[in-house]
Amino acid sequence: MGNERRIINVAIDGPAGAGKSTVAQRAAHVLDFIYVDTGAMYRAMTLAWMRDRCVIDAQFVTAHDVSFVSVNGHLRIHLDGKDVHTDVRSPEVSQHVAAVSAHRVVRERLVALQRRIAADGGVVMDGRDIGTAVLPDAAVKVFLTASVHVRAARRCAEWGGASLEDVAEAIRARDARDETREQSPLVCAPDALRIDSTHMTIDAVVGTIVHAVQAVIHRV
Repeated sequence: MGNERRIINVAIDGPAGAGKSTVAQRAAHVLDFIYVDTGAMYRAMTLAWMRDRCVIDAQFVTAHDVSFVSVNGHLRIHLDGKDVHTDVRSPEVSQHVAAVSAHRVVRERLVALQRRIAADGGVVMDGRDIGTAVLPDAAVKVFLTASVHVRAARRCAEWGGASLEDVAEAIRARDARDETREQSPLVCAPDALRIDSTHMTIDAVVGTIVHAVQAVIHRV
C-alpha cells in the first residue's frame, strides 16, 4: 500500500460476538495496517476494577495504565506494565465489562488514548463506538453484525462448556446495555458499510472490507 495507507483509518463496530476482532486482525494484516483492539482496553480496565473493587472515578482511572506492547508484530494489551492479553478474555471479565465501560471517566480516558494511536492513520480499530464517537472521520466505517444464535455459538466455541442458551441470553442482555447506555451507545453510523456475517465466511467479510478500503485509497 505504500505511504498512501497512512492517511486511511478503518473503524469496525458491532455487537458482542459479531467477529469484529478476528475480522479486524485479518483485514489489518492484508492491508498492512496496525490492528487496535479497543475492546481489550476496556477489558483491561474492567480487570483492574475486579482486582480493586473500588468506586469507578477519576482517581481509579488515572491509577491504572492501559497500553499496548508490540510482540512479534502484534499488539498485546498491558495493564500497569504487565501482559494481561489472556486474562482479559475470561468469562468473568466479559460479565462486567459492559458496566465498567459505561462510566464516562473510563470512556473519556480510553477514547483519548485510542485517538492518539490512530492520529497518524493506517489503523484498523474495532469496538462499539469507533465510527460514531472515537474516529467519526474514519475513511472507512463498517458495522458488523450477525444473528444472536450465530454469535452465541461463536462465544461457546471460544469458552468451551458454556450453555448455548445461557450465552445467547447473556449476549441479548449485553446488546441491550450497549444500545441504551448514555455514553456512546452502540449504533450503526449513517455512512457505515453494514455487513451481516450470519451466512458469510470470515474470508468473505474480510474481502468486503479490504475492497472498500482499496476503493477509498484509489480515490485519494
